[in-house]
Amino acid sequence: MAISLGSIADDYTGASDLANTLTKNGLRTVQTVGIPDPSLALPNVDAVVVSLKIRSVPAPEAVTAATEAERWLRQRGAGHVLYKICSTFDSTDAGNIGPVTEALCDAAGGGSVLVTPAFPETGRTVYLGHLFVGGQPLNESPLKDHPLNPMHDANLVRVLTRQSRGAVGLIDLAAIAAGPAAVRARLDALRTTGVTMAIADAIFERDLETLGELALEASVSTGASGLGLGLARALVRSGRISGSATAEDVIRPVGGLSAIIAGSCSKATLRQLEVAERSMPVLRLDPERLISGPDEIAAAISWAGDRISAGPVIVAASSAPETVSRLQSQYGREASGHAIETATSIIAAELVERGVRRLVVAGGETSGAAVDRLAIPAFLIGPEIAPGVPVLRTVGNQKGDMLLALKSGNFGGDDFFAAALAMMH
Repeated sequence: MAISLGSIADDYTGASDLANTLTKNGLRTVQTVGIPDPSLALPNVDAVVVSLKIRSVPAPEAVTAATEAERWLRQRGAGHVLYKICSTFDSTDAGNIGPVTEALCDAAGGGSVLVTPAFPETGRTVYLGHLFVGGQPLNESPLKDHPLNPMHDANLVRVLTRQSRGAVGLIDLAAIAAGPAAVRARLDALRTTGVTMAIADAIFERDLETLGELALEASVSTGASGLGLGLARALVRSGRISGSATAEDVIRPVGGLSAIIAGSCSKATLRQLEVAERSMPVLRLDPERLISGPDEIAAAISWAGDRISAGPVIVAASSAPETVSRLQSQYGREASGHAIETATSIIAAELVERGVRRLVVAGGETSGAAVDRLAIPAFLIGPEIAPGVPVLRTVGNQKGDMLLALKSGNFGGDDFFAAALAMMH
């Protein structure tokens, strides 16, 4: 299997978002969970997205995992590797976007890397190096208060500089609007000054198409799914792939029961839970009891087991921001987050043991924990439920075929949960 495009995603929902974007733009795509075991037979595809959980781990750990994935992708023919990051640039001053990007660049022989989290379809744009969410600067938007990676600076040149050894430059909108030749000239000029990474503005899809064309001329790029869109369209235009991907076969019925697990505390997910509660049973877990012991987990499994044969159920550990802040102050950010992720993953696995074959998971860290516990090795990419969220069909799963949706916390409309289950018929 020789692939045209490789990607390393820093979390599982982000990987699904990217794989969805690549499929929509003509690339036959598979999403793996980690580096696949050699015994796993993958289908013939144009792109492979390797899902890792490295957004919030210590930088050296993230670098090691990403460089191992990069070697695996190169061995399978990937001429270009995209390091897929969050469209809100979720990171801390210690990384991990800067350290991982620099390590991938070094592994590819050096040069300057294009970096942009822009994805206009989901309201993420970059202008003069500043990230906007729905027209608001990131640091003024509701998304600034991520529980693990709060983002209180919209100036991405400044953010990336704080994480990185090398210099960080800017390719502004004027250069991008002037076309590929102007961007190429700007990159060349930045290289002569020692710049190793360049934040790129993007407001419209045509800007992403320009950046995709330029990114393919190098070995590595870093960005959100918007840059994946640009790369996919550039590959199709180049004639290197046929652009004949189709997602419909992925949603063949699998039977079984349905469940939803929510761990995200985003405003969007909290609203989606409110709407879903009107049509299906919802159990709202007490996060403090989840942290303090196993009783809440056992009670949740019992509650769901009593109801799930009658229809879909939702088990939610999602809490309001003030509750999250209080728990983090009392138990520590990492300890509280890990306890909730572990609890929700145990509940998900127990429901699968009870016959669930259609599973929706809300929250990046929650999704990663659930997929790891279920030991699912890979996914095929199906139709889009909402921007950035496709239906996924398991590949090589010991429990047999399952359909999943892994939703980043802030993705999807108010009726997302019902819409997801309707597509996973």
